[in-house]
Amino acid sequence: MAKINSMIFKHVWLAFTFLFLGGFFWPVNAQVYPSHAIKLVVPFAPGGGADIVSRTLAQPLSVLLGQPIVIDNKPGGGGTLAADYVAKSIPDGYTLLYTTPGPQMTNPFLMEKLPYNYLTDLTPVSQVVQGASVLVVGKNIPVNTIEELLAYARKNPGVLSFASSGVGSSSHLAGELFKYRAGIDIFHVPYRGTSLALQDLISGNVTMAIDAWAAYKGSIESGSLKLLGVATAGRLNALPNVQAISEVLPGFQASPLTYISVRGGTSREIIILLNKNINLVLQMPSVKNKLIADGLVPQGNQPNEMSEIIKIEAQKWQHVIQVSGAKAQ
Repeated sequence: MAKINSMIFKHVWLAFTFLFLGGFFWPVNAQVYPSHAIKLVVPFAPGGGADIVSRTLAQPLSVLLGQPIVIDNKPGGGGTLAADYVAKSIPDGYTLLYTTPGPQMTNPFLMEKLPYNYLTDLTPVSQVVQGASVLVVGKNIPVNTIEELLAYARKNPGVLSFASSGVGSSSHLAGELFKYRAGIDIFHVPYRGTSLALQDLISGNVTMAIDAWAAYKGSIESGSLKLLGVATAGRLNALPNVQAISEVLPGFQASPLTYISVRGGTSREIIILLNKNINLVLQMPSVKNKLIADGLVPQGNQPNEMSEIIKIEAQKWQHVIQVSGAKAQ
C-alpha cells in the first residue's frame, strides 16, 4: 500500500511539475514577436505618395523583423476609414497604420464626429518622413520672393487666390496657415486633386499653392511655375538656395508629417521593437536616398517625441481650422 501511495504521489508530482513549467513558459513563448505576417494599413489608394513610402519602408522592415509585411490600402474619409480599422484591431502589433496628419492632427477638428477616440485609440511608434511642401506662384505673377508676394497681396486685398487638392487637405490648411500668419486677404480655390490645381496654376486661373514639391517639381523646372519657398521648418538640403517661409514668418511649418502608429494598448515591448527597426530602415542608404529623391525628408524618432509632435501639430491645426472655418466635405 505504501508503494502504491508512493507511485501515485510521484505521478501527481510529475503532472504538477509539467503543468507548472508549461504554465510558466507558455506566455513567454506566446509573446515572441513577430511570429507571423504584419499588416500595414495605408489610408490612400495604391500608387499615391503614402502608398509608395509604405512600400519603400515595408520591404526592408520585413527583412529585419523576419516576417512579411502586407500592405492593405483602405482609402476614404481623409484617413478616417483606415484609422478606424486599426483603432478597432487587436492590440498585438500585427496591424500598423501608416498615419498621415488626418487621423490625429486635423480630422478631429474638421469633422463633427470620428468613429474612434483620436487621443487614445492610436499610439505612435515612430515618425517616418516629413513631406517637402513648397510655395509656388504662376509665372506671370510679378513677384520673385516671399516678401514680394506678401507686399503684392497687401496692395491687392481679396485679389490673390491659393489652390488646394480639396477642402481639409494638407495643401488647403497650409494655405490657410500662410494667410493667417501673414495677415493677408487671399481666397481659397479647392480642386479635386493636385493635378487639377496644377493645371489652373499654370494657366493663371489661380495665383499660388503650397503643396508637395514632388507634384510641382516638373513644372518648376520647365519654368511654368515659380518656386518662392519651402514650407519645412528650415531650408531643404535638396534646395539649399530656396528660402524657407519660416525665414519670413518665424515658426511657419506646413509640410505634412507621417508616422507609424498601432492600436492603443499595444505592449511597450512591441512598440520599442518596431521603433528600433523602423529607425534602422530609415538610416539605410538605399531607403534614405529614394525618399529624398521623391522630395521627402526621412525623419525617425522615439514614441514619446512623436506623441509630443502630434500634440503640438494638433493644437496648431485646430486653431487654423477654427479661424478659417474649414469643414470636411
